[in-house]
Amino acid sequence: MASVFEYSKEELAELLSGEPRYRVEQLWHGLWTEALAIDEVTTIPKLLRARLEEQFVPALSVLTDVHSDRGATRKWVFALHDGATIETVLMTYEDRVTVCVSSQAGCAMGCTFCATGQAGFSRQLSVGEVLEQVMFAVRAAAPRRLSNVVFMGMGEPLANYRVTVSALGRLHDYRGLSARHLTVSTVGVAPAIERLAREGLPLTLAVSLHAANDETRSELVPLNRRYPLARLREACEYWIATTSRRLSFEWALIEGVNDTDQALEELALYAGSLGAHVNLIPLNPTPGYLVRGPSEHRVREFRDGLEAMGINVTVRNTRGRSIDAACGQLANVTKTKRRLLPVRSA
Repeated sequence: MASVFEYSKEELAELLSGEPRYRVEQLWHGLWTEALAIDEVTTIPKLLRARLEEQFVPALSVLTDVHSDRGATRKWVFALHDGATIETVLMTYEDRVTVCVSSQAGCAMGCTFCATGQAGFSRQLSVGEVLEQVMFAVRAAAPRRLSNVVFMGMGEPLANYRVTVSALGRLHDYRGLSARHLTVSTVGVAPAIERLAREGLPLTLAVSLHAANDETRSELVPLNRRYPLARLREACEYWIATTSRRLSFEWALIEGVNDTDQALEELALYAGSLGAHVNLIPLNPTPGYLVRGPSEHRVREFRDGLEAMGINVTVRNTRGRSIDAACGQLANVTKTKRRLLPVRSA
């Protein structure tokens, strides 16, 4: 049995072929505009709701629900139908509400400093499993409106390309989210970046760069051996030329590895030639990578050095570190006792 979010409006209409057309509109409005669970769509008859509940089983079950940052950051560990687990993070700011969703259970990219990469790969997610993370977050964020969706959770979104693009399209077309409020993060799957550029969605692309010389980057991001920096540059140039959108480079600052003056100059040259924005991320600790992030003083020096070389740069405000919800920490684990909660607990 599939998630109801696997279906387009036309496909739902076929399933409800014996019902008046307006029932499809009522169901669609309840699911996508109001973000209701099926049994909450009270505009349709109770018997029909019961039939749909039997036909469509929620894809996600809550294992854990933890908070940090005085409630502004919330992380769920979800169990899927086959026992695989994923993690989703909701972050509330003064001016926006963002959910960070997973596109795979685990990750096969093997980035050495990332807990998800250290944990290995389980399987691809379906469109419904991705979209249910978003809709769950929509309900949890209420009465605030969920404004941003970032594919920066577990997995490499462009390695699950069909599902990622389908989910992006549905969030844009069905949920009404601006493409500029949709962000895809990739470690640099060059052909997929070029393919994504041709999809016609002016979304935000964030490339996890982390090093601007091939030797260091291949150690940190093994995919670099397949798509080295020169090939990645080609894909980035194609993205900019095709979409007219500036891209961002994510740079997890690691003490003694990529926070040196040489690393700064290499990054400035690489990012500057592409007109890219740089997002510095002080390294978050993970059990499998014992190297630490630099001091706050060095982070400021690195930022200031980039600015002096004409690079647009920001330092990410780390959120959720105490609950293993910060960038690079998602890995099917949590510091709280595992407990099964009903999926609509939010």
